[in-house]
Amino acid sequence: MPRARDLGIAVGSLPTGPTNSVLDVAGVGLGHATVWRDEPDPPEGRGVARTGVTCLVLAEDAFHRPLPAGGAVLNGAGECTGFITAAEWGSAETPVYLTSTLQLGRVYDSACRIELERTPQVAEDFIIPVVAECDDSFLNDARRMQVEHADVVAAHTAALASVGSSTPPDEGAVGSGTGMSCFDFKGGIGTASRVTPEGWTVGVLLMTNFGVRAECVVAGVPVGRLLPPSSSGPHAPAGSCIGVVVTDAPVDGASCARLARRVGLGLARAGSVAHHGSGEIFMAFGTGLRLDRDGRPDGPALASGRALDPLFAAVVEASEEAVLNSMFAAPTVTGRGGNASETLHSPEVLALLDGVRS
Repeated sequence: MPRARDLGIAVGSLPTGPTNSVLDVAGVGLGHATVWRDEPDPPEGRGVARTGVTCLVLAEDAFHRPLPAGGAVLNGAGECTGFITAAEWGSAETPVYLTSTLQLGRVYDSACRIELERTPQVAEDFIIPVVAECDDSFLNDARRMQVEHADVVAAHTAALASVGSSTPPDEGAVGSGTGMSCFDFKGGIGTASRVTPEGWTVGVLLMTNFGVRAECVVAGVPVGRLLPPSSSGPHAPAGSCIGVVVTDAPVDGASCARLARRVGLGLARAGSVAHHGSGEIFMAFGTGLRLDRDGRPDGPALASGRALDPLFAAVVEASEEAVLNSMFAAPTVTGRGGNASETLHSPEVLALLDGVRS
């Protein structure tokens, strides 16, 4: 499935990195484990699984050298472990894991197991992994715990293997994005990157699961209002979006929180109004400044104040494009109870976008 730029849809004015993804930030890796099965309904089987795990490795030595981190909440009907610690200490020390709502505890347990096996010193200290969720129960049968420890390990292993890759990562209906819907279309995993005039790279990773059809905007075109109503009927407006920003700029935790907040502006450009039941939770991390286990930085935070403006623009542009990538890259998926989320990549949508496609 194509990405937005493959279809001639370009967002913003800043240049992208080589892969137009979070992988453009040195040392960052992204991996997925997709859980897709069709079994009888419980209790005879595990039902229809359209779910998974996505892992974003921020730095392989994050436990020994934590990264500056900060977060922001646009609407709080969701969960992200490690968020409070980042707010208190301004740092993070594990990969970021994304999954479905009822699997968060399982993934958290597995994230702890992975860190204990890789870094024995964790047993003498402690960690609070970053694990965030969205509700995929429209397509995924949530009556069974669909994710296993092996799935989390597989996503983490794939993330490590992708570090330094020159190939864009998989997007759309993959990993934790398998069962997600966005604007009543198929959503899921989306990513994009920007390079600022100063040479800093900003990558954004989204798990999109929000909005209603009429709100969908693509590169300024109100696609959702111009299309006829969905034949499958409306979905509930709740859902959520998890946004992760990572940059190689030398930023501290306070600046990371400000960067994270700008993800919401990118979602708004795509049409989000952050419904009552939606959880828009964002976190940002910096690799250009690192900390020791006591929180002491290894250098000054050089990007602050007005110097953050280009980074703000980069986050907004990359976030808007990541929404579109999550949708264009996803095929139509049918799941639990015959529920279906249609792909945004259709002749009808492309016809509406003729005026903005290059």
